[in-house]
Amino acid sequence: MKKIGLLIAVFPLIQSCQYFEKNVPAKEELLQKELNKINWDEVDEYPSTTECDSITDKLQRKQCFFDYVSSQLELHLNNDTIKSLYPKQDTLKVKVTVLPDAMITFVSHFDIDTLSFDKVKADSVLQSKLSDFPLMEPAIKRGIKVKSEFIIPVVLK
Repeated sequence: MKKIGLLIAVFPLIQSCQYFEKNVPAKEELLQKELNKINWDEVDEYPSTTECDSITDKLQRKQCFFDYVSSQLELHLNNDTIKSLYPKQDTLKVKVTVLPDAMITFVSHFDIDTLSFDKVKADSVLQSKLSDFPLMEPAIKRGIKVKSEFIIPVVLK
C-alpha cells in the first residue's frame, strides 16, 4: 500500500518535469526584439548647457537648449563679415553637431535651390567665429552619450 501511495505521489512529479521545459529564444532574436523597441530618432536627454541643467521637465529643457544655442549663434555671427558675405539673406541655417566627447562642430546648411552661397567660405567663417562657443554636454540615449545633430536658423541682423 505504501508503494502505491509513493507511486501516486511521485507520478505527478515525473509528469510535471515537462512543465519546466521552456523554449528559450535565441540571443539574436532577443537582441532584434530589443533593437526594434528603441526609437533611434529620439534621445532620452537632449544636449545641455549649464544654463539649462536645473530644468527637470524634458520639453522645457529641450526648448531652453535650442533657445540658448540660437542666441549664442546669433551673438557670435551677427557682425559685418556674415552680413557682407550674404547681404540679401536674413537667415542662415547652421547644422550643429554635438559629439559624444562634447566636441561641437558647425557647418552651414543650405537648401538645394540656394546656389548663391559659397559653402567653403561660409564654413570657414563659422569655424572662426564659433571657435570659443560655450561648452555643451552631449545627448544621452539609454545612459550612453551619443552624437546629435540639429539645424538651427540664425537670424542675421
